[in-house]
Amino acid sequence: MRIDLHTHSTASDGTDTPAELVRNAAAAGLDVVALTDHDTVGGYAEAQKSLHELTVPLTLVTGAELSCRIDGVSLHLLAYLFDPREPELFRERELVRDDRVPRARAMVAKLNETGVPVTWERVAQIAGDGAVGRPHIAQALIEAGLVGSISEAFTPQWIGPGGPAYVGKHELDPFEAVRLVKGAGGVTVFAHPAAVKRGVCVPDSVISDLAAAGLDGIEVDHMDHDEPTRARLRGLAGELGLLATGSSDYHGTRKTCRLGEYTTDPEVYAEIAHRATGAVPISAV
Repeated sequence: MRIDLHTHSTASDGTDTPAELVRNAAAAGLDVVALTDHDTVGGYAEAQKSLHELTVPLTLVTGAELSCRIDGVSLHLLAYLFDPREPELFRERELVRDDRVPRARAMVAKLNETGVPVTWERVAQIAGDGAVGRPHIAQALIEAGLVGSISEAFTPQWIGPGGPAYVGKHELDPFEAVRLVKGAGGVTVFAHPAAVKRGVCVPDSVISDLAAAGLDGIEVDHMDHDEPTRARLRGLAGELGLLATGSSDYHGTRKTCRLGEYTTDPEVYAEIAHRATGAVPISAV
């Protein structure tokens, strides 16, 4: 089985619509794909409709990537198979999502103050119906010829932490996020925990504390982890009794990673599905 448990659609900052993501996952030969848009479940209905139109077997895992922060360090928590209607988690997701537009507007205003010709109208157009975020501002900067890539825009020279146009956002405490997801019947995995290219990462002691609080796993095989880092994280997962997952973090054309570039072991996936009580994987055929 080929299992990719971390992908994004236009419901957040990917370039594939949820329907296109499902079709592309099937075309890539995946057996299981998880839709994990940032802080939203807005792509679920379209993805499920497209799933049932397929003529080949594919299983959809519903999820989300939750924005968290602890001790000033940003981190992301993948939440799988939770009940999207559970009110406590729903309220927190809405708080994060509602903060996205004011934050993005403030970042555009800061860019304008420094003479950068990026408009809010263009950023909103790039985001479309998705949850607006920094990748959409980065795309506008690319179009303006000011940076060559999304990653270049995410540096302290532009819209990265400490940058002249960076604005913070509402983020969950990760311990509270674990509690909320578990309360909604879901399973939690720490996304790309050692992606140092993205900025400061939390120490292993925080991962240990999260494991004690109910964290289910850590994403080990990821494009932002080199081989020594993967080996270290796999060992840490073993020590802490955590599941070790792998996935592409696919964003369509917005990033270079391909669907199924990294995958999750079938036994690990089976354990995630077994632990979940808020929702079940949905099969196409």
